[in-house]
Amino acid sequence: MSAAEHKSLTILNLFGSQLNNFGDAGNLLVLRKRCEWRDIAVELLDFEVGDSPEKCKGAHLILGGGGTERGLSLIKDDFLRIAPLLHSLVEEGVPALAVCTSYQLFGEYLESSEGERLEGAGIFSLHTLRGAERQTGNIVISNSDFGEIIGYENHSGLTFLHEGQEPLAQVVSGFGNNGKDGTEGARYKNALGTYLHGPLLPKNPQLADFLIAAALEQRYGEPLELPPLPDQWVQPARAAAKARPR
Repeated sequence: MSAAEHKSLTILNLFGSQLNNFGDAGNLLVLRKRCEWRDIAVELLDFEVGDSPEKCKGAHLILGGGGTERGLSLIKDDFLRIAPLLHSLVEEGVPALAVCTSYQLFGEYLESSEGERLEGAGIFSLHTLRGAERQTGNIVISNSDFGEIIGYENHSGLTFLHEGQEPLAQVVSGFGNNGKDGTEGARYKNALGTYLHGPLLPKNPQLADFLIAAALEQRYGEPLELPPLPDQWVQPARAAAKARPR
């Protein structure tokens, strides 16, 4: 296992101009900074409406955030154009973080507020329906690989995992996928889907480092050791977030 210094990664950022609700762009900032601190060079591919699918090739990490209903209407056709390529990248082991709208689009289908069925990429085996009320507030979830994960949820979508689909985590406090089955998010290979905003990664650097390490391993063909970072500000931030009322 060699060190990760002097390596490089290419991050594909999906529709950043439309999918940046609740500070999701902060996830990209965290990934870039944690790479920079470790002397890992980062190239950014911003994929926007009208771009060629060819732009997605060569990505080592995929990032997508949440957006409004209008934002979804603007990107849905372009997303379907690149969906087969995204699916292929994930199958090859490329890690992904899909938050909220992106999470729903990574599923098999979702329902718009008008009741229209929109096809997704089918990376996650799940579907999303529209609920009558928004599910909003601070949320804590737990996973045996990542421990406690802290964030903020704000979604009207009710997501249901299909048989055999692994959730990202179990809900400790909050609503999660649908407020009923105790699950939150989804996980397939190195792809993580979730409703947690906040943004997610500043309060959960273990997820950021998982994505970085998985991207390096997929690119270089072997596990690479990430030098530890001090992260002395993380625990106070996590404690403050957990203490906030829903």
